[in-house]
Amino acid sequence: MNIAAFLDIDGTLYRNSLMIEHFKKLVKYEVIDPGVWHLGVKDSFTEWRKRVGEYEDYMLELVNLYYDALKGRKASDLEFISNQVIALHGDIVYKYTRSQILWHKSQGHKVFFISGSPDFLVSKMASKYEIDGYRGTGYLVDAHGCFTGEVSPMWDSVNKNKAIDGFVKAFDIDLDKSYAYGDTNGDFSMLCRVGNPVAINPAKELLMHIKNSETLSKKATIIVERKDVIYQLPTSVSLIDESALFV
Repeated sequence: MNIAAFLDIDGTLYRNSLMIEHFKKLVKYEVIDPGVWHLGVKDSFTEWRKRVGEYEDYMLELVNLYYDALKGRKASDLEFISNQVIALHGDIVYKYTRSQILWHKSQGHKVFFISGSPDFLVSKMASKYEIDGYRGTGYLVDAHGCFTGEVSPMWDSVNKNKAIDGFVKAFDIDLDKSYAYGDTNGDFSMLCRVGNPVAINPAKELLMHIKNSETLSKKATIIVERKDVIYQLPTSVSLIDESALFV
């Protein structure tokens, strides 16, 4: 049986979101009216950057605009912009995760990306890092090659689990000896499936679920990378109660 490494991309390997970068490029090249940004997501983006608003609120608004912007457009017409995203941003990754990919490949492990970003971007990242397979959010196209506005998601635990099941069957994977890397609660079930789960810069919700999991609290590795320093933290790490900051 083979050993595998399952990796999320956004926030785990790539230090932002591939979908966000693609959206920005669509605005830059005026495929999308630049005014859409100011009317649709500028406020929620600003609030998030100030650490006042929630990232999920910003992303929800952006995703809805992104769906609408792609609907009816030919996928082939956007190929240049998609290539630009990877060419300009594909190396802006966490040092720890990049080194782990290289280590897994040196050990003969199978490496897979399972990401909520669009599959047409995830496929290009998979080619860049020369890995064994990938699954991303499917942006459906019609018989004419145009985006329909419908998606087949890959950002949630249920679909990431299904993706793992497919890889296990196709590549004869030993999950007990395998690895998974993620940063948000959508990766929680993926981390639960393997013998070597790693949370990278975990969101608060994911960290709380790890701490409260009898299994993961014992075997998960927590990695925090800031600037040029990589920290490995115990799963018992304490969280600051935000309400205590306002006494």
